[in-house]
Amino acid sequence: MVAGTICLHGAMMVANELFFRRAEFLQGIGWIYLPAGTRLLCTLMFGEAGAVGLLIAGWFACYWYYFPGDALRATTGTIAGALGPYLVYLLAQSRLGLRSSLTNLTPQRLLICALGCSLASPLLHHIWFAVHDDANLLPGLVVMFVGDLIGTLIVLYTAKWLLSLLPAPPQRLR
Repeated sequence: MVAGTICLHGAMMVANELFFRRAEFLQGIGWIYLPAGTRLLCTLMFGEAGAVGLLIAGWFACYWYYFPGDALRATTGTIAGALGPYLVYLLAQSRLGLRSSLTNLTPQRLLICALGCSLASPLLHHIWFAVHDDANLLPGLVVMFVGDLIGTLIVLYTAKWLLSLLPAPPQRLR
């Protein structure tokens, strides 16, 4: 599950760079951010193992691509990116009664999780930015929220479409 998360999240980071790099507001903050969708998807499907996979994939990306030479920013960005969705997952379990099997994951609960993840990671990132007196706090937060939400919705609807292509499970006889 950890390795699958690393591969899927890494693939989404590459896809985001290929297709949406020009939609960046600032480095690492874009109007469309596909990896936000894999953050939610992997955390919902794999729980803690998904969060660990996101952390590892994020470390690779942040240390060697996004922020080489800035270990503090790479570390805090990676932790914020993995911790936000995991906290939303835990809140969904406690507040919404979300089961680890996801059998009671309704479209409304999924949307709540998508909105929560699209807010949690940007908030954690921007708390760190505020402590370090970075400029563009409010605009950056808004763009990161919008980008995470759009990226999450693209990934979720693409996953839904791909699942619809699979053959239907056989009907159980009663």
